[in-house]
Amino acid sequence: MLLKKILQRIVEYGHMIKFSHSIFALPFALSSAVLANDAVPLTMEKLLWIVVAMVSARSAAMGFNRLVDREYDAANPRTKNRHLPAGKIKAAEVAAFVLISSLVFVFSSFKLNMLCFALSPVALFVIFFYSYTKRFTAFSHYVLGVALGISPVGAWLAITGSFALPPILLGLAVVFWVAGFDILYALQDYDFDRQYQLYSIPRLVGARKAMWIARFSHLVAFALLFSLWILLDLHFIYLLGLTVIAGLLSYEHALVEPDDLSQLDMAFFNMNGIISVIFFISILGDYFLL
Repeated sequence: MLLKKILQRIVEYGHMIKFSHSIFALPFALSSAVLANDAVPLTMEKLLWIVVAMVSARSAAMGFNRLVDREYDAANPRTKNRHLPAGKIKAAEVAAFVLISSLVFVFSSFKLNMLCFALSPVALFVIFFYSYTKRFTAFSHYVLGVALGISPVGAWLAITGSFALPPILLGLAVVFWVAGFDILYALQDYDFDRQYQLYSIPRLVGARKAMWIARFSHLVAFALLFSLWILLDLHFIYLLGLTVIAGLLSYEHALVEPDDLSQLDMAFFNMNGIISVIFFISILGDYFLL
């Protein structure tokens, strides 16, 4: 009986932070680790701690976001049934969860190398800072992009212990990719954001123009991913993966119209998860098959 309750609680926390959506950023971090393997061999121990660092950092960030946004979530019809406003989990429990996740992240950074350990508080600051940005800037979507975009750079640092251009380009690609789909996702909160004086690109320029900004952001992301093909002299498998990604991004935008958001969840969750996995497969295939 006790075990059942513990498992149920774990599942509730997983739902609260949308644990399954860790798939968005993790493949990009792993891709960066594979690319860094050319300079320094990747060990299973390093790979393990990279995954632990990624998952714990994202868990801390999501928990923190739920904590500081709980009043807005309670007022928003779309989010009022989330665990905190619905009373399924207490604020003190979420705060403890954030603290534990943060400590796990710092420890995993220490296990990677001293540079990662030294930069871990900076990473935590960035991912926590995002949760406040919608209160004062419409460019919060790009801050979210930065919060996820540091993962490829962090994975590279974990392997090599030094900065380089490829992970920075990959990180920037993640910034614009995340910002693009977050702008689309913000379309559904247009009226709520206006009522509660929250900032977003859709609220700033309107739904139709916001969609064009999202498209431009994804075009920039694609260009940055393409630049890696040139910079690293990658092979046709990577280029094939980019071709598939371009098609999926186009399909993602075709699913969403300013006056029809019924397919938004499909565009936001399904397509972006598929895109990140395809990117990782193309990197992996390029590395091991050629």
